Amino acid sequence: MTQSVLSRADDNLNASLERLFELVRIQSISTDPAYKGECRKAAEWLVAELVSLGFTASVRDTPGHPMVVAHHEGGKPDAPHVLFYGHYDVQPVDPIELWDTAPFEPTIKELNGSKVITGRGTADDKGQLLTFVEACRAYKETAGSLPCKVTILFEGEEESGSPSLKPFLEANAAELKADYALVCDTSMWDRDTPAISAGLRGLVGEEVVVTAADRDLHSGYFGGAAANPIHILTKALAGLHDDQGRVTLDGFYEGVEETPSQIKAAWETLGLTAEKFLGEIGLSVPSGEKGRSVLELTWARPTAEVNGIWGGYTGEGFKTVIAAKASAKVSFRLVGQQNPDKIREAFRAYVRSIIPADCSVEFHPHGGSPAIQLPYDSALLNTAKSALSDEWPKPAVIIGMGGSIPIVGDFQKMLGMESLLVGFGLSDDRIHSPNEKYELQSFHKGIRSWIRILDAIAA
Repeated sequence: MTQSVLSRADDNLNASLERLFELVRIQSISTDPAYKGECRKAAEWLVAELVSLGFTASVRDTPGHPMVVAHHEGGKPDAPHVLFYGHYDVQPVDPIELWDTAPFEPTIKELNGSKVITGRGTADDKGQLLTFVEACRAYKETAGSLPCKVTILFEGEEESGSPSLKPFLEANAAELKADYALVCDTSMWDRDTPAISAGLRGLVGEEVVVTAADRDLHSGYFGGAAANPIHILTKALAGLHDDQGRVTLDGFYEGVEETPSQIKAAWETLGLTAEKFLGEIGLSVPSGEKGRSVLELTWARPTAEVNGIWGGYTGEGFKTVIAAKASAKVSFRLVGQQNPDKIREAFRAYVRSIIPADCSVEFHPHGGSPAIQLPYDSALLNTAKSALSDEWPKPAVIIGMGGSIPIVGDFQKMLGMESLLVGFGLSDDRIHSPNEKYELQSFHKGIRSWIRILDAIAA
């Protein structure tokens, strides 16, 4: 049966591309209220497509842009139930003058020897989510049913912070809960090597403001006697790391486990050296913890980074003042079982310990979420790895992700579901930038990959 379904997907490719083009033409920019109607139009388009495939599907209103929820019973009553997640909203297109083609008029063209589909949302995330929808289409048209029970959740606010998502999950937990969540908003290792993301780093964001005098001071009159908040703040920030690149906060590494040796060995075979990784951005010497590879540093180790710092006079010319205030934005990427609340409190306690008695400090939180780590020996992960390896020229690899996808944590915490993160994007797809594109091979073989994964999960 699998080969028949794969052949059907091949036969459907041109029609599948036409459907992708239709969806990309809908200008579903979630951050701009002017496109509210376009976001609803995209949700309604998806519902119509899913209904045509036999799903029970509907547009669900939220305080922001609507959700799409759909259900389809599987042909095997004892097979697992999966929830597939994607988002239909897209980033703004600015600066429009840097686009080679109209962002909402998708085309297929040759780029560096590959055929690519151009247009805003082709890779993030309309092309990705349609790989799954088109896999379901091939199944229905061939077998008359799906191999397992499928629920679909598409949201329209992922690119604007997903403000409606958690309340929606809470209100509809019983309806949305499944055995596994499938998330297709990630990337491959390279054009021929599929990847499964086993880990996502968590995140803690914090803004810190140090106040000294009650006003900016003349640095000649008060210099040497009055506390300088920029000195105080930069001393605190500089002390966040020791000479070995480790973070110095008390208890920071509680819950951080070493990556299994066999996983690190597999990452080494990918051939990404520090020189190659950093050379693309004009650097050459890795920062962070000494003695670790760049993949381990970016996928499996926690970090402390200063994202912004300001204070005093920064305009044209020169002004000799001692600032009254100094501010910084700091973020921590978390791994393993690190507790975001404990990390935040440890940072605040550390900064407070440096503040002189006649100065003050205030903190403003900017979100916090724990890391997500699938067991490297997860049955779901290894089932998908085998299925992907059957489809692509090179065997699938298990990777980590330096960033965060909060929905994965919500699925785990709120719905008790393990997530499978499989995507077909590439690092040069220019998501969020002008000239976004999605490889035609990614779209075609992505459809075929989901057919194989659904088959494997159902079995």
